[in-house]
Amino acid sequence: MRSIWKGHIRFSLVTIPVQVFSAIEKKNDIRFKQLHKEDNGPIGYAKICKSCDEKVPFADIVKGYEYEPDNYVIMEKTDFDNIKLKSNKVVEIEAFVDISEVHPTRFEAFYFLGPNGDVAIKTFNLFTQTLKKSNKAGVGRIIIRDREDVVLLTEHKGGLIMYKLRYPYEMRNMEDVPDLEDTDVDESQLKLAEQLVDSLSTSFDKVNFEDRYRDALLELVESKVEGKQIITISEEEAETPVVDIMAALKRSIEEAKKKGA
Repeated sequence: MRSIWKGHIRFSLVTIPVQVFSAIEKKNDIRFKQLHKEDNGPIGYAKICKSCDEKVPFADIVKGYEYEPDNYVIMEKTDFDNIKLKSNKVVEIEAFVDISEVHPTRFEAFYFLGPNGDVAIKTFNLFTQTLKKSNKAGVGRIIIRDREDVVLLTEHKGGLIMYKLRYPYEMRNMEDVPDLEDTDVDESQLKLAEQLVDSLSTSFDKVNFEDRYRDALLELVESKVEGKQIITISEEEAETPVVDIMAALKRSIEEAKKKGA
């Protein structure tokens, strides 16, 4: 595993040499290229001006911010260079918070952190164990690829997970979702619903996370490579409208018990 960033975690006067690793495996993704139907030639992407309908070379393309409809302020490369934040190769811990206070919607991406070199191991382990025993997470900032992000550091299996956090202005409000109403719930229906949830409850590590679409897609691709003709088409299951909630809940509980037997 190759690191994508090396630097230090710093809180107060304590500094810990660390390295950051991507936590997501990309090499197993199934990727397709767009091809010309006639000769299987790869398709390129031409930049066409919507005003003059002409192809525009890369050198003639600039970035513009639309501050009013059809009115733009042009940004030059030097403008962006002037606001680049120089990386100091430090994750500066600004505060420690209870993990339970951070809502999952704030998480955008995550990375693994480990010690950088033998000299860092003891201090790194001290930091991870402190987070684990206190049930706290460190909030700090890091600059990667010229952009500063707010991050959350938590202990996990002796290492650290660094979550990149979304800024509050990026979040929409649940109150904006239409048709949310606080209505009375029938107690007998609620008890049956809770019973159904209980009958279907299990531990997270026992949940089946098989990527069935990816497996089917791989099988289809392999069959085509072998020259087989694919004629099987999966049929969508027809939706059955729920008329009697109580009857549906009771039937669901019975089916759940049969599966668990």
